[in-house]
Amino acid sequence: MSDGTALHAVKRYLQGLQDRICAELAREDGGAQFLEDAWTRPTGGGGRSRVLTGGNLFEQAGVNFSHVHGEALPPSASAQRPELAGRSFQAIGVSLVVHPLNPYVPTSHANVRFFTAEKPGEPAVWWFGGGFDLTPYYGFEADCRHWHQVAHRACAPLGEQAYARYKTWCDDYFYLRHRQEPRGIGGLFFDDLNAPDFDTCFSFTRSVGDHYLDAYLPIARRRRDSAFGERERAFQLYRRGRYVEFNLVYDRGTLFGLQSGGRTESILMSLPPLVAWRYDWRPEPGSEEARLYEVFLRPRDWLGEVCG
Repeated sequence: MSDGTALHAVKRYLQGLQDRICAELAREDGGAQFLEDAWTRPTGGGGRSRVLTGGNLFEQAGVNFSHVHGEALPPSASAQRPELAGRSFQAIGVSLVVHPLNPYVPTSHANVRFFTAEKPGEPAVWWFGGGFDLTPYYGFEADCRHWHQVAHRACAPLGEQAYARYKTWCDDYFYLRHRQEPRGIGGLFFDDLNAPDFDTCFSFTRSVGDHYLDAYLPIARRRRDSAFGERERAFQLYRRGRYVEFNLVYDRGTLFGLQSGGRTESILMSLPPLVAWRYDWRPEPGSEEARLYEVFLRPRDWLGEVCG
């Protein structure tokens, strides 16, 4: 497959993925609709950002498609692969974050992307990346098992070993080192994927994108009508602070977007609409808030464990 044909196939899939996810999330919300903001980048390319706010189920949901290009990869991309520094690039992807209103419904994130990097006189270098992860505020083992079971199914195009590898990579990546604390209960994370061949890598990337709704919507439906009060809402806003910390300090996608001159509003769309910080706060021992830290915010074998 030629580079141009490959890029066109990936772009067509990703635009369709954005359409499908937005349609399903809006239908599930039953109230608010996504508003679209089409944008262009002065240094090359653009995208379409879609944001739903003030919904019945989702306080804010954003689903971005972008296709950008430039004369040199930004540091956030070349830091992991310094041999690519100075190459021109094209980057195309869909990235989404869903922040629910009910604290018993987890926040979810998904991303699938494709890069090409070129240099005159040398073959183009390409790779895929992405994944999805879940950030609960109140933990339910059935939800975690379901999330990881779907993640395991999504890895089928790469074989049985892929889930364990990308689950571990996700646990390691979505980790706030300054707090020595995971962001959530993980899922899948992969990057620099270009073997064994384009067709297999693209099939796997499509599988990850296509399985996101299967992983998330059953959990959202199960928890959306759970009764909550000021205590649960306050804890949700406090835990959202961890989400902000990770995205602004560590997230490669956020750094890539800002360093490559992307649209700032679209990049920061991943941040929750409301958040709170409390100085040196600790959960009450024996509480459901404490249980989140003690039981869920640590790497676990969600497929192999017998959970009560």
